[in-house]
Amino acid sequence: MSKEHTPAELPAHRDKRFDRVRDTWYWKASKPLRVIVHFFLRMKNAYIHYGGLRGMYRRWRQKRGEAVKRVDFGTKSFPDEARRRLEEETVFPRDLKISILVPLYNTPEKFLREMIDSVRAQTYKNWELCLADGSDDRHMEVENICSGYQRDDKRIRYEKIEQNLGISGNTNVCFSMATGDYIGLFDHDDVMHPSLLYECMKVICEKDADYVYTDEATFTSPDLNDLIVLHFKPDYSPDNLRANNYICHFSIFDEKLLEKTGLFRPEYDGSQDHDMILRLTEAAKNVQHIPKILYYWRSHPNSVAADINAKTYAIDAAKRAVHDHMRDHYGIEVEVESTRAFPTIFQVKYPIEGAPLISIVIPNKDHVSDLRRCIDSICTKSTWQNYEIVVVENNSREQSIRDYYEELEKNPKIRVVTYAEEFNYSKINNYGVTFTKGDYLLFLNNDTEVITPDWMEQMLMYAQREDVGAVGAKLYYADGTIQHAGVVIGLGAHRSAGHTHYRMPKEHLGYMGRLCYAQDMTAVTAACLLVKRRVYEEAGGLDETFTISLNDVDFCLKIRRLGYLNIFTPFAELYHYESKTRGLEEGEKLRRYEQECARFREKWKAELEAGDPYYNPNFSLDYSDFTLRF
Repeated sequence: MSKEHTPAELPAHRDKRFDRVRDTWYWKASKPLRVIVHFFLRMKNAYIHYGGLRGMYRRWRQKRGEAVKRVDFGTKSFPDEARRRLEEETVFPRDLKISILVPLYNTPEKFLREMIDSVRAQTYKNWELCLADGSDDRHMEVENICSGYQRDDKRIRYEKIEQNLGISGNTNVCFSMATGDYIGLFDHDDVMHPSLLYECMKVICEKDADYVYTDEATFTSPDLNDLIVLHFKPDYSPDNLRANNYICHFSIFDEKLLEKTGLFRPEYDGSQDHDMILRLTEAAKNVQHIPKILYYWRSHPNSVAADINAKTYAIDAAKRAVHDHMRDHYGIEVEVESTRAFPTIFQVKYPIEGAPLISIVIPNKDHVSDLRRCIDSICTKSTWQNYEIVVVENNSREQSIRDYYEELEKNPKIRVVTYAEEFNYSKINNYGVTFTKGDYLLFLNNDTEVITPDWMEQMLMYAQREDVGAVGAKLYYADGTIQHAGVVIGLGAHRSAGHTHYRMPKEHLGYMGRLCYAQDMTAVTAACLLVKRRVYEEAGGLDETFTISLNDVDFCLKIRRLGYLNIFTPFAELYHYESKTRGLEEGEKLRRYEQECARFREKWKAELEAGDPYYNPNFSLDYSDFTLRF
């Protein structure tokens, strides 16, 4: 009889058994085989992860050139003598003074001097630097250093605060010192790109912007070229901002906005910037983004850039900031929870109003096993019960599907209707809609399978908002890699549209955590798309000239043209066994696909030339994993 082991003894017991195996001759003799097997397993995983041999080669090139590319965004990007002269001599149509606000607190001398020197090095000269010093008595050198700078440059204003008022209170003292037309917020240990204020002035004057923000990088102190994070941001995205303070640095705004928003609020210390940016961007008439790294966030021990856990109070403050903003500005009581990506990247849960009927439209031809799996998963897993399913039968030939339809008709929630013409994805779905009763339409492919039970709730909470058009889900292939996590226009070989994070593992956090929060996207796939009936009708339904592909992207662009937002949420998850019914594009189907791509590019030429607003132009359009342009 074998000895029983307690849970505490099991690990040691297993280790001893494994040691005995490793000492055997056959374990040692099989080592070459194990090495080969493990190598091929790694290659298989890499092949899936990076999308084939081309993706693996591209990833190798990316890693090889990564260090060089990062340096390119450091001091190498600073203006040379000729460029500096050109920027310094530029006369803008508006003569604006920019007030840079910096609350100081026990700032190390090196950080303080580098911060001030980076402001003085600006090519745009009409600025003032407002320094409010809350340092304690053991750091009198802060006052001495600032006083010395103030004597040399009258644009530097300094005030010693007798009692430290905290981050918000100290910054509010800076506000009281400011006399500028626009205000920029700057941390006491960070560094500006020399062209930062010049680039902001260009956008303010050219686009009449009252709020401007830039891309940023995090560097390891003291080397400004040791860039550990390059944060290339989307254009203004309110849902992204609620989920995390992606705007952060550098922000500059018209001082008149303060009349609507007020100053910093001490109850949000630690996340006072997030609170302020939420209020300012809501009040602004024209928020503009400069897709250039113009701000350098220093990472050092005890900085938030190094470890958010150094300031755990910031997490709670950020949650309160988002919750209170939605309550005060919109009258909505949301729940705000940290996600697996990062403590200050949030899932924002909206309350669902009432119990509206969701009409699910599923086109189908044969493929009884796929359709059965799809509908069974809806019926057995979904926690939302007020739905109906309309299956649109399109020229099936197999008796098995006819038998299954008869079975489905016994369910009062399900109806099968027949579309007898040749395959046209747009026409089939538009036809199916005419048989629905719900205020919400959910377009769903027959080769999908529900994973998250509250998938409909997760989509509905966004679709019910007045400012939202289409909502899309996170879809996976059978192997667990990502099939859909939002659509970017212009992405891919045909420069029409492509899926982001394509073929990445299910557990991947995404670029800057983007696979972990709901966000604004230009388009989402109709393989699983929820939209209000009213918005669907306002957009004119799916364009029936797009018979095979791009009809969903076209639909989403029509929705955006009407002024609505489209949203991707990673919290509604399904498997998508990718176009099994339609099959691969080849022969005539491939020719039609290419023709539709050409028509799409012509129809949406202006939007494609402008670029996807939620996809930074520093990213390559050849790859879906946010690879930088070479």
